[in-house]
Amino acid sequence: MILDVAGVSFSYNGRPVLRDVRLGVGPGEVLAVLGPNGVGKTTLLKCINAIHRPSRGAVLVEGENVLRLSPDAVARAVGYVPQRGEAPRLTVFDAVLLGRRPHIRWRASDKDLRIVESAIRHLRLGHLQLRHLDQLSGGELQKVAIARALVQEPRLLLFDEPTSALDMRNQENILRLIRHVAVEHGMAVVMTMHDLNTALRFAHKLLFLKDGRVFAACSPGEIEADTVREVYGLPVTVHRVDDHPLVLPRSEV
Repeated sequence: MILDVAGVSFSYNGRPVLRDVRLGVGPGEVLAVLGPNGVGKTTLLKCINAIHRPSRGAVLVEGENVLRLSPDAVARAVGYVPQRGEAPRLTVFDAVLLGRRPHIRWRASDKDLRIVESAIRHLRLGHLQLRHLDQLSGGELQKVAIARALVQEPRLLLFDEPTSALDMRNQENILRLIRHVAVEHGMAVVMTMHDLNTALRFAHKLLFLKDGRVFAACSPGEIEADTVREVYGLPVTVHRVDDHPLVLPRSEV
């Protein structure tokens, strides 16, 4: 197991947000964290990444408690891609090189530059490497963010809504890329998502949060209409299309 979240609880100003959350993700696995707005999905990622300090529990990455590691050590173990913000005036190459910061002592070495060049080539960003981030499309920006996380050489990748504000084609491309990276590099991936049907297609595991607790955990093939109804308060039916489960709201007519 690469990631082991063991009984994590967290509160904002005395208000409980996460309560005794437990999950595990192994090499090559993609876990989608699901649930309605405000349920604590992003907070969970920030606890895993040691941005927030849980009031209880532990977060272990390959047996190391991230809450006891230095910020650079956390960055070497965990790559975090938050929701998109404003693009700074950096070139693609320099933005990806920033991901090597936890490994760089005085200046970027030849090894650092080779790792950056390899990631840019692997993600097919070579033709964009001298372009500035504010000249890129949403899908291109997300690929740069993934490349920057990869050059950290982490064992765990965290994505907060990786397909927000992307069109259907770019959503498909980014999620295929994330799953490919997890499987090819033997990484563990945790991503928060709103679109349940997209998660059913690209994740290996699903975790549903409700009222700050883990309500259910299952594989896509085990999804049940009752689980969705209880978590989202919406009656649904589960169908199969091209051997994939598809969740549709139940018609009230």
